[in-house]
Amino acid sequence: MLNWYLQTGKESDVIISSKISLARNLEQFNFYIKSTEEIKLEEKILNENLIKIGYGLKFIKLRDLDEITINSLIEKDLITPQMASKKNITSILINEEENICILVNEEDHLKIQVFTSGLDLEGISNLAIEIDEKLQNEFNIAQSKKYGFLTTSPMNVGTGMKLTVILHLPALSKTGNISKILKFVDKFGIEIKKDNIQDFYVISNKQTLGITEEDIIRNLKIIAEKIIEQERLARKILAENQISLEDEVCRSYGILSNCRKISEKEAEDLLSYVKLGTDLGIITQLTDAKIKKLYLFVKLANLEKYYGQELEKLQEEQKRAEIIKEIIKSD
Repeated sequence: MLNWYLQTGKESDVIISSKISLARNLEQFNFYIKSTEEIKLEEKILNENLIKIGYGLKFIKLRDLDEITINSLIEKDLITPQMASKKNITSILINEEENICILVNEEDHLKIQVFTSGLDLEGISNLAIEIDEKLQNEFNIAQSKKYGFLTTSPMNVGTGMKLTVILHLPALSKTGNISKILKFVDKFGIEIKKDNIQDFYVISNKQTLGITEEDIIRNLKIIAEKIIEQERLARKILAENQISLEDEVCRSYGILSNCRKISEKEAEDLLSYVKLGTDLGIITQLTDAKIKKLYLFVKLANLEKYYGQELEKLQEEQKRAEIIKEIIKSD
């Protein structure tokens, strides 16, 4: 089966991915595990109980991975840079598809993460809660009758749930209507911020205490669906000036498909219009699956992972141009 980030999901013209995380702590350990003995004991307990959790999870210590692999996990959003900086005490429990990735000792003892391509908040939430229940059957999880699940950060106390949706909003950005969306979202207690990638935006819940999991899911889904609606309307407005839109799309595709070398930033900037053009049917040579591959392999660590070597700057840009052509021409 394809890794989750290469799959086509619901509403994939606008929604890049959905993610849920549940912060949990083991009652028997201090929140901040520092001693080598405690770390070894925690790793032993988790490893021994891995088979009971199921899902084909593998226990991997970050200190056993090379830097390229660690950076590739960061690029896929499976782990955080903060976690990588503490690789001597951090580990992951991950399945083959990589849609389940449990972080060990990132901020809390455990952070259950479930991912999907596109929009499926109910699906990922149901799976995360199922995993959480299995963990609670195997371990004593720190919680309070008054406050709910106890976490390292007071911001996560309560449900410990964080829902995140990444959206591609080139038309709202181009038409200047993105500012209206930012104001609208803020009224509902939902955080929205611009991602590092061109025209990508991230929405997530702010509140975890005094609110149920169902309310968090429902609120974020309503917001996501409203933004999808507005982005599609903005795309229709752009399409009214067909020649200008097609010109920008085709110029972006022309550079991307014919360049001999290209930086990661330029490739991602061009990909925004190429994805838009593909979703609107202007570019027929590409599919959603190819777009996802392009976004993955223009990133440095995943590019190096693909070629199995570290790349110098010029070599990196040449190899990026090569793999872009390879993906475009593939069946």
